[in-house]
Amino acid sequence: MKFLFLICTLAFATTPNGIDHWNADAPKAKIKFSVDGPFGTVHGSFSGLKATIGFSEKDLAGSSISASIDAKTVSTGISLRNSDLRKKEIWLNTDKYPAISFKSREIEKTASGFKVSGDLTLKATTRLIEIPFTFSPSGASGIFQGKFSINREDYGVGKKGGSVAKIISISLEVPVNK
Repeated sequence: MKFLFLICTLAFATTPNGIDHWNADAPKAKIKFSVDGPFGTVHGSFSGLKATIGFSEKDLAGSSISASIDAKTVSTGISLRNSDLRKKEIWLNTDKYPAISFKSREIEKTASGFKVSGDLTLKATTRLIEIPFTFSPSGASGIFQGKFSINREDYGVGKKGGSVAKIISISLEVPVNK
């Protein structure tokens, strides 16, 4: 009976081509952003991560990452600013655009880890981006970490020019398990 359980577990943990399926520990995931504003740097975060991760360092061509976050979970620590970000069309308008999503096209090995190229969709605008990341496995668990930047004006977020910087820095820390 234990042998049958082991076979079933292995069958669901990897695909025939050896890609490991990783489940994101969404409550522990950290999705943070920062952007310079007129009164200093604004720091914030998102939660509500949903992800499908198939990743193997031995088969990057067969690996893929698809993820989304609930845009309504944006939090900067200031309720009035959070409300403006969620409700105003110039910002995120989360009733109209409830999710921010990413779908990988390619994952490559780099000198410092990996790089995933894929489509980021924010406010119905999709752009190809690259996210450098590392993966630290530990048995049946691990952690993906990455940092990247986007130009908010590319996605129609905020007023062109204006007092908010164009570049938004984003950091990801996603614990996973099989």
